Amino acid sequence: MNPDTDNQANAQASSQEKFATPDNTPQLQAFREVVESRRSVRRFTDTPIPDDVLADCLRLAMLAPNSSNLQPWEFYVIDDADKRKRAVKNCMNQNAAKTAARLIAVVARTDVWHDHAKQILREYPDKPVPKKVKDYYTKVVAMDFLRGPANVVSAAKWGATQVVRRVKGPIKSPYYTFEDTKNWATNNTALAAENLMLALRAHGFDSCPMGGFDEPAMKRLLNLSDDQHIIMMIGAGERADNGVYNSQFRFDQKQFVHYV
Repeated sequence: MNPDTDNQANAQASSQEKFATPDNTPQLQAFREVVESRRSVRRFTDTPIPDDVLADCLRLAMLAPNSSNLQPWEFYVIDDADKRKRAVKNCMNQNAAKTAARLIAVVARTDVWHDHAKQILREYPDKPVPKKVKDYYTKVVAMDFLRGPANVVSAAKWGATQVVRRVKGPIKSPYYTFEDTKNWATNNTALAAENLMLALRAHGFDSCPMGGFDEPAMKRLLNLSDDQHIIMMIGAGERADNGVYNSQFRFDQKQFVHYV
């Protein structure tokens, strides 16, 4: 047996034993119960989600990790009866949308990084704002996102990045194109969406993330701009007895986890 592999296995076993002791279980067990009981629920009961519960779930959603704390997300809770009816149609009349107590559009924004960088400096909790924080949000963040007319700034950034990489070593690639910025916003917003679904489960409710919807029609309904991108629709509510369609299973962990 490879001694390195053997040591790794022993370390993992020791870690599992540590977290299996009674003194360490409450938070871990609660977290496991939330994650393991979360399912994509397709049918909900008529039980409403109280406004204060939904507000807390959204608060927890926005505690998700995100790049430079720029928070490029929005949540549209569709409560208006007419808009709700049209939104369900835009969701292809899926049961998860039709029966949901609340229907939420999770939106990533590509146009707020500059305003949010300035807002961070205004609302930064430590006063006076440290110089390195000011420099980061006024210089580093700006250079990361700026593209310029006809992407002229992006071309200059690309050249400079290649030079630094060859001379000094590893460097994070800035965002060269609109698609780069969209991917950045989408990735960060998806983290918040997962927090939202887990928060709903912790409150005793369930959810279904839906990718099957007409985004152009939904954007018109919500009056969204070209810089606002609906990454998913979430139906939320209390799980009906027939709300889960299939047994849960995942492929073996060894297929996806690689120790290098």
